[in-house]
Amino acid sequence: MGSAHSREDLISDSDEDEYEEENEEENYQDSKDETPERSSSDRRPKTPSSVDEVEAKLKALKLKYGSGNSQNPSLKNAAKLYLHIGGNTPKAKWVTSEKLASYSFIKTSKISGRDGEEDGEESENEEENEEAWWVLKVSNKIKVKVGVEMQLKSFGDQRRVDFVAKGVWAMKFFSDEEYRNFVSEFNNCLFENTYGIESNDANKFKVYGKDFIGWAKPEAADDSIWEDAEDASFNSPQSAKTVSANQDLREEFEEAANGGIQSLALGALDNSFLVGDSGIQVVKNFAYGIHGKGVYVNFDHGNQKSASKLVHSTPKKALLMKAETNMLLMSPMTEGKPHTTGLHQLDIETGKIVTEWKFGKDGTDITMRDITNDSKGAQLDPSGATFLGLDDNRLCRWDMRDRNGIVQNLATSTPVLNWAQGHQFSRGTNFQCFATTGDGSIVVGSLDGKIRLYSTNSMRQAKTAFPGLGSPITHVDVTFDGKWILGTTDTYLILICTLFTDKEGKTKTGFSGRMGNRIAAPRLLKLTPLDSHLAGVHNKFRNAQFSWVTENGKQERHLVATVGKFSVIWNFQQVKNGSHECYHNQEGLKSCYCYKIVLKDDSIVDSRFMHDKFAVTDSPEAPLVIATPLKVSSFSISSKR
Repeated sequence: MGSAHSREDLISDSDEDEYEEENEEENYQDSKDETPERSSSDRRPKTPSSVDEVEAKLKALKLKYGSGNSQNPSLKNAAKLYLHIGGNTPKAKWVTSEKLASYSFIKTSKISGRDGEEDGEESENEEENEEAWWVLKVSNKIKVKVGVEMQLKSFGDQRRVDFVAKGVWAMKFFSDEEYRNFVSEFNNCLFENTYGIESNDANKFKVYGKDFIGWAKPEAADDSIWEDAEDASFNSPQSAKTVSANQDLREEFEEAANGGIQSLALGALDNSFLVGDSGIQVVKNFAYGIHGKGVYVNFDHGNQKSASKLVHSTPKKALLMKAETNMLLMSPMTEGKPHTTGLHQLDIETGKIVTEWKFGKDGTDITMRDITNDSKGAQLDPSGATFLGLDDNRLCRWDMRDRNGIVQNLATSTPVLNWAQGHQFSRGTNFQCFATTGDGSIVVGSLDGKIRLYSTNSMRQAKTAFPGLGSPITHVDVTFDGKWILGTTDTYLILICTLFTDKEGKTKTGFSGRMGNRIAAPRLLKLTPLDSHLAGVHNKFRNAQFSWVTENGKQERHLVATVGKFSVIWNFQQVKNGSHECYHNQEGLKSCYCYKIVLKDDSIVDSRFMHDKFAVTDSPEAPLVIATPLKVSSFSISSKR
């Protein structure tokens, strides 16, 4: 296990001086070609162990720099530039790349330019129809499009920003004013690159709407809902059991799978299921994880016609139903796209594929991109015959019975599912993903970043629609009580509180009524620039979800997401705590960087917590299951020894 702060050090002046004295002719090439012999670990800056030590270092920093004017009388937009070397090794450290670098924000369509390339301040030199973006240019070392992919993290107390640009960089400014100017200009450029319009109050009002202006100006948002929710969590008897500093994840089981795992279907009863290239491996649920090779169900068993189709198209989605005795399997029609015209139903008890269902409405075949259970605990209902479906512009409920309530004959070649409820939207909603609460309310994430809340009564009109932050929502989850929503984007997670107080003073969720304008700003969960860089440029956040409860009165305790070979775990209570150290000296939306990482040898397929019933007395949480294509591991949370 790793912690975010264990690899993020304070850049202290004493360490800078030591490096500079040894390298008077220091430049970017020197730092780039630094050898392990020269990077002695005893010069690595230490993470401060106390508040007093931090204050002492900060005082020394201010005395050293003094006023900005005495350091850079003529250079505009000056800062000191650092490069992080050594990755995640014991010899990792920051080295000075330039003692005095100048930065600028320019608008250009040529982002990959390097030394000697001329850039105008605006886009006059660009082709008339060529799209231009704001770019950050630092000396001749860095030229990068301003975007969330930079993973910019600010340290107000150090007058410092860290970011990713083909490496991990840090800039330290010579005065508080210069630091604030940089952050403000960066955010303005980020807004314009994201939405295509200038960053000003009028345009922010257009993007976010009058009820959500706190998302653009978090300092003006009503955070009392977060505080109320935090107080309620601390008073809950279950809330005290969360991962704390003296606890860690301990690997209990690891075993090889029978084939390339494509998805993970965790059960709340006796078994869980690993869906692979050629079949499904059944494993046993235990208090310390999933373990033991049980029955293996090949896709070529049962209904030969439908099974043969399944063999040639590996299922990407598995949904348990009917007290976990049946499973619905979705296979995409085209590689790389989730859409499909039907699904297969597997009888787990007999190990046979029973039938192939088709999606249809009014006599016409239609597609679905995702399916989910009617509610958080619906897979435990032995009589369940309905489930929810989602397509780009459709939200509906499917029924495996005919319109008269009689179960269809599963021996027929291509039975058609009954469209029981739903709506086809005429304009592009671009739905991407959805999830359900304990009572069956629905949350839907969209390509434009919007998150919509639908009540149990209607799929036509959303009760609440949260604006996007510019990044598509690729996965969404919601707590059992519907009070919290977790959205996944490629570069960050967004946590939203749905609670509000109505005109009569009653506390409700956005699933049941219009929230008005007393809406709390969301919080973001991010990787540090260094961890983001170590995860790999092409690795993105996937499938963030809460730990799993299916009972009223119980509170989810952790959040988990996957990025490349990392499984990343946040303490839910800590994220909600507004006084948490992560939020100190931050500007804009509060971002939490306090997490733990499980690193695997291969890219992770999925990371999920088992059902809450498997949390044992000496553990604050049910086991965490992590699946890679060839292995599945189970981790329990226990006290460090």
